[in-house]
Amino acid sequence: MDSQSMEKYSRLNNLIKLAIWHEGTAEADTECFREMKLHAITALAAPVLNEISMPPELRAAWEKEIATEISHYVRYCHMQTTLDFPVPYVILKGTSAGQYYPHPECRGYGDIDIMTRHEDYQAACDYLLQSGFIDITPEPVRLRHREFARNSTIVEVHAYFAILNEPEQAEYMDNLIIDSIHPDHVLPDLVNGLVLLEHISQHLEHGLGFRQILDWMMFVDKCLPDEKWPEFSAMAQKIGLTNLAVCTTQMCVMYLGLGKREWCSGADPEICSQLLDYVVKCGNFGIKWNEKSYSNAELLVSRMGNPIRFLSMLQGFGRANWKAVQKHPFLAHFAWMYQIVKYIRKGLFRKHPAATLKEEYEAGRRRKAMFEALGVKQVMKGRAYYINGKYVKEKAQQIV
Repeated sequence: MDSQSMEKYSRLNNLIKLAIWHEGTAEADTECFREMKLHAITALAAPVLNEISMPPELRAAWEKEIATEISHYVRYCHMQTTLDFPVPYVILKGTSAGQYYPHPECRGYGDIDIMTRHEDYQAACDYLLQSGFIDITPEPVRLRHREFARNSTIVEVHAYFAILNEPEQAEYMDNLIIDSIHPDHVLPDLVNGLVLLEHISQHLEHGLGFRQILDWMMFVDKCLPDEKWPEFSAMAQKIGLTNLAVCTTQMCVMYLGLGKREWCSGADPEICSQLLDYVVKCGNFGIKWNEKSYSNAELLVSRMGNPIRFLSMLQGFGRANWKAVQKHPFLAHFAWMYQIVKYIRKGLFRKHPAATLKEEYEAGRRRKAMFEALGVKQVMKGRAYYINGKYVKEKAQQIV
């Protein structure tokens, strides 16, 4: 990461360190506040808001945002206590991640994720429907989980959780969760940590924000000292995410105030720096990509594994962008050509089109190399999923 980028991100990093570790000082402006919102971590500043230097009007806006986030936490906690599923289940992420924070109510909450035994999945879904919830599941994700809403609260019931490349990896991960289901609905710490690590892996290619990184960092702080690493690394190795654990943790040590760990000290500093830069540019679930901070050209190069995959992605972007396809479905066969023309036209209107395209290509190439170094290659290698009672592998473009 260059010095200019480091200066830009230093306020955000300093604020995170002050909020979590009560270390150093921090100042904030509207841009910093906006970054915190884009990463869904505004409430993190609640315990130290009076210690942060900022304009009075910004402080008032921040206090209002914090009150909203904490009210979400109270609502979700209340909902969790009222859920009375007729089958054993476990809570994933959410409050299971929040337990490691110094102030759990200051972690952002979006929904309640639960997982049951495979044979109990339908019973859990039926219970929610009978309890006044409405099924709002988008069609493409029904294989993996169903979403239910009631009174602005969303509950997701997972048919399977792991999104990994190989069936045996996914089966190991999901069985570990299922075998750890307990009456208190909380996973053992190391299994919970593996869920948080795999959650980072799930969203890394599609846009990863600070909330998922901080979930992992707080778990490491509380549960993963050097003496626990051999046991955890054996689990992480079985799903191919040991490098991701090492590099993500060392990034937190280098930039976010986490105490040193011997087990991650050998991570490549350049990869750690690049990972931080990438996370900042993504925002929560890639929300900042919609603001053109991460171009489609970069995205294509970073995900491209082979020419077939490249054409498939062009086809996907073309179908989404070409309005004529909706009226004339036969045009879908030529969507990849439309997308190429769109990129060419867009490039011609740039101030320095050739230089910009070269820059984007190089950025995409570096990002692809980073994914490979971290061991995250899900899209181009295809994914495993659970269907009809077994874990199988399907082509990436067929699975969401």
